[in-house]
Amino acid sequence: MLIDIGCNLTNKAFREDIPDVIARGVSAGVETLVVTGVSAPASRRAWEIASKHSLVSTAGVHPHHASTWSREVEADLRDLLAHPRVVAAGECGLDFDRNFSPPDAQRRAFEAQLEIAVATNKPVFLHERAAHDDFVAILARFRPRLARGAVIHCFTGDARALDAYLALDLHIGLTGWICDERRGRHLEALVARIPRGRLMVETDAPYIQPRDLRPRPKSGRNEPIYLPHIARTIARHRGETFEDLAAHTTATARAFFGLVTPDAAR
Repeated sequence: MLIDIGCNLTNKAFREDIPDVIARGVSAGVETLVVTGVSAPASRRAWEIASKHSLVSTAGVHPHHASTWSREVEADLRDLLAHPRVVAAGECGLDFDRNFSPPDAQRRAFEAQLEIAVATNKPVFLHERAAHDDFVAILARFRPRLARGAVIHCFTGDARALDAYLALDLHIGLTGWICDERRGRHLEALVARIPRGRLMVETDAPYIQPRDLRPRPKSGRNEPIYLPHIARTIARHRGETFEDLAAHTTATARAFFGLVTPDAAR
């Protein structure tokens, strides 16, 4: 069994068929999903979806939405993080690739959410693009107080980035990026460097559908049903069996998010 630690079920791509998406994932061996919150409204919707379908969720403001940060947003997130099914703060971090929110606004929202994670004793679900140095500098200040740790969601970086994250005792989430012959080949040599107990797997659905799926799905939409394909690819490049990788990444995800059983957050 696998745990998909990052699935964007609040995305409009899933507006019509969330129960079917979840059922297909379960039939493929995905025991549970972590529904990602990317804004205050989306985080509340993620919690509602998780509650309805016996899943878990996160609550946070993605750097793209950092300009929306306010006292009201902070209050909403603190309220959501008090619910047992909301198992992590985030998705939060820095994204200077497209700067949908100004960098200063991103830094403020990121630091505020790290403070919330400290106060609520929740792990953190992190996002970083084209902002490595600033991101690491902020995390280094907060890491000693993040008792539950943090995971770099959808890691796509280089060896220097991976070494910096591991030095901060962070967890690493891998997606179907490793299945992309155009952009993900560098990950093939890096994944074996991630220690057991630090690695987790995710789809980031509906994004990053594995490009090497055959036959290629017509929709182009990623789903949890493809997580075993991603996990098999990662296992191959780590020199592990699929069964071994599934066992240790699932154990890691359960421990990180506090999931004692598949439905521990009732």
